[in-house]
This record gives sequence, structure tokens and C-alpha cells, in this order.
Amino acid sequence: MADNLKKRAEIEKEYKWKIEDLYASDELWEKDAVRAVQMTEEFRKLQGTMGESAHQLLRVLQAQDEMEELLEKVYVYANQKYHEDTGNGIYQRLSARAQSIMAASGDAASYVEPELLAVPEETLGAFMEEEPGLRHYERYIRERLRTKEHVLSEEMESMLAKVYEIAQGPYNTFSMFNNADLKFGEIRDEDGELVSLTHGRYIRFLESKNREVRKDAFMTLYHKYGEFINTLGSLMYTNVQQAVFYAKARHYESSLAAALDGGNIPVSVYDRLIEAVHDHLPAMYRYMELRRKALNLDDLHMYDVHVTITKDVDMKIPFEEAKKIVRDGLSVLGEDYLEKLEEGFENGWIDIYENEGKRSGAYSWGAYGTHPYVLLNYNESLNHVFTLAHEMGHAIHSYYSDREQPYTYAGYRIFVAEVASTCNEALLIHYLMEHAKDDQEKSYLVNYFLDQFKSTLYRQTMFAEFEKIIHGMVEQGEVLNGEKLSDIYLDLNRRYFGEGVISDPEIALEWSRIPHFYTPFYVYQYATGFSAAIAISKKILSGEPGIVEKYKKFLSGGSSMDPMDLLKICGVDMTSPNPVNEALGVFEEYIGELERLI
Repeated sequence: MADNLKKRAEIEKEYKWKIEDLYASDELWEKDAVRAVQMTEEFRKLQGTMGESAHQLLRVLQAQDEMEELLEKVYVYANQKYHEDTGNGIYQRLSARAQSIMAASGDAASYVEPELLAVPEETLGAFMEEEPGLRHYERYIRERLRTKEHVLSEEMESMLAKVYEIAQGPYNTFSMFNNADLKFGEIRDEDGELVSLTHGRYIRFLESKNREVRKDAFMTLYHKYGEFINTLGSLMYTNVQQAVFYAKARHYESSLAAALDGGNIPVSVYDRLIEAVHDHLPAMYRYMELRRKALNLDDLHMYDVHVTITKDVDMKIPFEEAKKIVRDGLSVLGEDYLEKLEEGFENGWIDIYENEGKRSGAYSWGAYGTHPYVLLNYNESLNHVFTLAHEMGHAIHSYYSDREQPYTYAGYRIFVAEVASTCNEALLIHYLMEHAKDDQEKSYLVNYFLDQFKSTLYRQTMFAEFEKIIHGMVEQGEVLNGEKLSDIYLDLNRRYFGEGVISDPEIALEWSRIPHFYTPFYVYQYATGFSAAIAISKKILSGEPGIVEKYKKFLSGGSSMDPMDLLKICGVDMTSPNPVNEALGVFEEYIGELERLI
């Protein structure tokens, strides 16, 4: 493994996304940034006019869409350039500026909801009859009426919008610390060579067959986070406080209820997920015991839960090969889907390899009117082949939604986003197992799939329960610090992994490195999405009549329907515990399969 990461300028052009498809230059971005500020100020002048006439109401709603569409493009470009190299001062400033413009626009638009809701409902109905253009906004208006009790006065909405930028302080500080400032030092790799430990390399080290390498990476990483436990605890506490503040200000029972209400998701869906996973914890304990025996260990530690437990299979996969595997694995989705996939592969949607300062992890993002983008830190592992399939699932979801929906309804909720990405993974694992050369390769793949269940359904639910606990504590007036957060996390880890696994003290710090905790109540959607995706993928693979077209209709829905209703297009009802229980049943079946194979 090469020790020194390349600088951004040293990465070959063919391995970078075509950010110029958003803006060909910073100068063009600058023009739109200035225009966005001007549009924001012009939009302020429309305040107080929404109830005057049907025509004026339409004018305000259209102007809001136009302003937000431009802002999205400005914001995405600045942040994606920042993510290319988070140590680049130019794009640190552009990102901060874009966030400031976004906050100002939020302030400028803060009058819209309270002013809209001040118009009597019968008047709104008459306006829609009078002005055909308003029928486009019927769902938008109906959704505002649904959440009417949580919309405040114009003055209060303006105040909340003004403090939003400050409220993002904990996340912005954590992001800068975690991606740009934090250095983990060096460890020895499998060849005994000293190499730098980075975010991108950490999981690869935990997958090493050499236990000392796994342990060294684990201990080194968490000891570094431990040096900053007080600072990180303060950041997390402040972040929870701001979520609780917003929820109380809007008269929600809890920050959980506030977070779920945007997608009209019942809190019971969240609670049932945790209950269902608790009911199936014995299956996790069974898998951990299988893992201990297969690795021939007396004790299983947390640094032993990522390495494959099967015999070595050469799965070092160059990116070109990864593209072919993903293409073949998703062929069941039809030619139209494959054409979009190929377009993404070949036309600059993807930023492929890690470089110095690049944002860790992977994501799909973009702005309406341009193609989606995918950020990777590809390392040739099987896990990253699945990451490619996962993020392209998001990207093609965005493509279909943007193509079929107007800007008003193109953006989809995260609740359904994770279905599109995880369905791709479920289809891919099926394809790979169907084409396994022998039992050895098949066992390797089954092990991989079980680990996906472990990390997505079990671990993300553990994260979700952690969030529910700490937000509930703050709502009850308790103060959080790094030590208390670590104690809570360690207790949960012991519950989810069982007595058969040694929950090393270092794992208590895992909460401190999870960026998603700074977007409260986000991670549960990985688990619900995984469950729904398993259900849909089973329908696709069984050849259920019309399911592929139904699935594409689901992908094209954007926010034109509630997330729960979009899933019902494919015959999946997430208000029922059945999808989660069925997915966990599949987990148990695969444990039995792996026990047979090894």
C-alpha cells in the first residue's frame, strides 16, 4: 500500500468527476452567487402579498422555486469543490459563503409558510380554481396545511432562519476537525511497513487477515479520538441541544417527532424497527459465535468483526472490473436503467479515488438541471464495489426523479433514498452468489452479505437507539459530555453484540466519529431502507409481473407522494413490522447457509 496520498492536482482527469458540468469556472459560480443574493433580496420584497390574489400567490411560489433552484446549484458546487480537498482555503471560503447565502435565503423565505397559512383555506381553494398554475402547487399547499400547527409567526420563522447558520456550527466544526485537521499517525501494515492511518484506509485495515494490523488500526484510531473526548462530547451535546430547541420551538413532542414529520413518517415506524431488531438479537449472537469459531479465536474483539471469516478469495477488484460487475448485477432492471448506469460510468459523474484532504466516505449529490455526482474513495475491495452500486442507486434515483418531476417535487426523502441504493446491493449480491465459481467463493459472498446485515440493519438500528436515548436525555434537562455519551454507547454495544464479543473500551468512542449523528435521526433510514430493499429485490428476482416498471415509477416519484405511499407502489408497507422481520429472517437463513459452507 502506497503510504503517501496523492494531492488533488496529481489525480488523473479521467478519475475525477466533471464538476465543470455544474460551473465551468469559479468566475461563473461567482456570477450566480451574486445573482442568488440579488434574487434573495428581490424575494424579500414579495412579503405580505401572498393573500392579495391568486396571481400573486402563484408569483411568490414560482419565485421561491426559481431562487431555491439556483441556490442549490451554487451550494452544491461550492461544497463539492470543498470536498475534493477540505484543506483548500479557497473552497473552504466558497463553502462557507454558500452556506451563508443559503441561510440568508432561508431567512428571506421564512415568511412564506406563515403567510400562506394565514390565508383562509376556502380562499386558497378559490385561488386554485381561479388560477390554473396554482394546481401545480396543490400538494405543496396541502403539506403546509398538514403541518400548520408547527409553523410559527413570520417574526419567529425569520428568527429561526437567522439562527440556522449558527445551529450548523457543531457539524461544521466536527467536519473540519474530522476531515482536515485530525491525523491518526502511522501503523505497520501486513508487510511490516510504516504507513499513515487515514479514514479511507481504516476499514481496509480492519478487514486484514493479520490480527495485529486490525488491532493496531483500531487502537490507534480510537486513542486519537479519545484525546479529544471533551471537545467532541461538547460538540455532540450542542448539536442535540439545537435539535431539541428547534423541536420545542415548533411545538413537537420530541426532536424525533420533528425529524420524522417532514416525510409524514409515524414515530411508531422508528420504535418498531428497534423492537424488531431487539427480538432478533439472538441471531446476531449466533453470527458472532460462528465468526469466533471460524477465526479460531478464544475471544472475539470489536476489531475482529469486519474481517472475512472464510478462506481467502482474491477479491482485489480494479475499478474497470467493478463497473462491469455492477452493470451485470443490475441487468435485471432493464435496458433503460443500464443506459443511465453506463452514462454515469462514462460521463464524469464519479470522483473515484482518495486524495489528500478529500472528504471521507462516499455519497451521491447534485443539483437539479445537471446530472448527479458520486464521490468515492475507491480502494479495490469488494465492499467498495458494493459502495459503487449503492451510490449509483442514489444517482439514478435522482436522475429518474429529476427527469419526471418538476423542481418543486423532484427532491425525495431520505427514507426512500436508501431503498434505491440498497436494492442495488441486494441485486448485486444475488448475482455474485449465482455466479460464484465454487463453495469457497460463495461462502465469502455469504459472509459479506451477513456483514451488510450486521452493519446496516443491526448497527444502524443501534445508532438509532443511541440517538433516541441521548435526545431524550437532553429533552429531560440532562447534560451530556464525552464520558456519559461513551458509557451509553458502550452499554448499547454490549447489548447488540452480546456477551460472546468483548466490547473493548475503545469502542465506547465510536459515537465520536459518526458524521451522521450531526443530522439527527437520519441513520434509522438505512435500516428501514435495507428492509424495504430486501422486499423489493426479492420481488424483482422472483420475476413478479410488472415489478420492474413499478420500481421505476417509485424511482420517478420524487416527493410527489409521501414516502410510505411511494413504497406501496411496489407492494411494501413500512407501517407493518413485516418488512423488517422478513429481512431479519433472511439474515438467519444466510447464517445457516454459511454454517453449512464452512
